[in-house]
Formats: sequence, structure tokens, C-alpha cells
Amino acid sequence: MSELHRKLTTIFCADVQDYSRLMGADEEGTLATLRLYRDAMGRLIEAHGGRVVNTWGDGLIAEFPSVVEAVRAAVDVQNELAGLNAERPSEARMLFRIGINLGDVIADGDDIYGDGVNIAARLQSSAPAGGIVISSTVYDQVRNKVAVGFEFLGQLQVKNIEEGVPSYAVRIGAAENAAMPTDRAAAWGRQGSSGERADAVAETRARSSGANGRPLAVLVVIAAGIVAINVLSWSGEFWAVWPLLALAVLAALRWIRTTTRIDRGLAALGVAGLIVVAVNLLSWHGEFWAAWPLLGLAIAAGLRWITLGRRSARH
Repeated sequence: MSELHRKLTTIFCADVQDYSRLMGADEEGTLATLRLYRDAMGRLIEAHGGRVVNTWGDGLIAEFPSVVEAVRAAVDVQNELAGLNAERPSEARMLFRIGINLGDVIADGDDIYGDGVNIAARLQSSAPAGGIVISSTVYDQVRNKVAVGFEFLGQLQVKNIEEGVPSYAVRIGAAENAAMPTDRAAAWGRQGSSGERADAVAETRARSSGANGRPLAVLVVIAAGIVAINVLSWSGEFWAVWPLLALAVLAALRWIRTTTRIDRGLAALGVAGLIVVAVNLLSWHGEFWAAWPLLGLAIAAGLRWITLGRRSARH
């Protein structure tokens, strides 16, 4: 029998808006979509250092040691699911509501219980489709650490909590949402149609993608400048290849930091392998010495893949 103990943790609670309607329209299709979306959610939760505690029906509970990473995971989840929903007809879109709370819980083995969990569930139920609502304990920790805006929603009434819980809606999409007029922001948060909410989140995702592409464009311009200098001052050597490799490494590191499509650990190992091969070829002296570090990286990637598979099987 596992021993009960208390701990402070960040609770992430999510469920599907209008799940009964979706099941009534297409049971098998809805279950397949739920499995796909939940797998994506679990991968992003793990990528941000969290773990899935439990799943039931259309719901999911996870916990994070970092409050900041919990909010970042929620934003990544809503952005990725918005992209998936954008490819589906409005009546078949599956939108999750997410609530996040930092609180004291009772841990029993892998499960967690207590008011901290109940508050997260209540925050989740008050969130709009495709939205995120956080408690004031979370807001106090993340307000200056994540590139999102917040709107104060007032005191949220929660069972067994007499004074209520101050809560905030998270506005996904950097500065334009933070600067949004209060009346317009409130209207945005009250959207009840899953189709409208999916469109709003998908639009925000497109804006964020554009913003994330600017640093890459800067690197391309710098690379073009380096090549031009090398060509215009040609002395028989294409020395620009080394700064170009450095710029490629910077672009790869940025991609690893922002990608949500694959595990970031595996991505880092893959990029490291490409760098090793590039250095070997660019400094070629008749020996492919990169084979040995590539073997080490391949073993590390295999171990990482096995670990991820076991974690997914547990959840």
C-alpha cells in the first residue's frame, strides 16, 4: 500500500467542450480524434517536464514541478490543437478547456487528490472552448515570465472554499492580446461557439508562427551577407562555410526550442548528428571519423525513444 504524503505542485486539468454532442454525432470518429488529441497533449506535457496523472472519459489531469512550464505547455497544447482543428469542419472540431492551479495536494502513489485538484477542475470548467483559465497562485508566478496576456475574471466560487478563488483568463498570442481593450478581450473570452473559438485560436497560431519566423529571416539575411563578402573579397578560399555552419546551428537550436511536433530530446540528438557529419565533411582529410560520435548519438536516441515509449504506455 502506497504512503500518503502532501506536496506543492502545479495541477493541469483539461476536458473537451461539447463532448456529448460529438459522441452523439459520431462515436467512433470522436474517440479516434480524442485519442489523437490526447496523445499530442501528453507529448507536449512531457516536453515541458510534466506528467499525465490520470485520464478518464474526455478528461485529463497532469502535474508540473514548474508553474511556468505548465502554462507554456497549455499554450502549446491549445496552439497545436487549433492547427489540427483548422483542418476539420466546424461541427467536428474538438476543443479542450484547460484550468491550471498551484496548490497543496495529497499524493497517493501516482495519483493526487485534494482542494488543489478541485480548484483546477473548477477553473477548467469555467474556461471557454479552446481557452485557458489559471488561479491567482499561478498568475503571481508567471505574469512576467510568459509571452501571453491575462484578463482578471474575478472570484471564482469553488466548493469548500468560502472566499472563492481569484482567476485569470490567459490570452494566447503575445502583445496584441495583452494590449487588447478590456471590453473586446471580455467578448473574446465569452465566445461560446466551438467553431468561432477554433478560428480565433487558429488565427492566433498563424500570427505566432509569423512572429517566430522573423529570427529565421534575420539569419538568412546575415548568411547572404557573409556569402556576398566572401565572394566580393575572393582569394581562392570559401571561408564563409564556417560562419554559415554556425548560423545553421543557431537556427537548429531555435527550432528545437520551439518545436512541438517531435520530442525535443530526440530533435537535439538528430541535430547534433548532422553537425558532426557537417564538420567531418567540411574538414575532410580522407577519414570519416564522424561514425563514432554518430554511433554514440544513435545509442542515446534509442534509449530516449525506449524511455518515451514506456512513459506513454504507463499513461
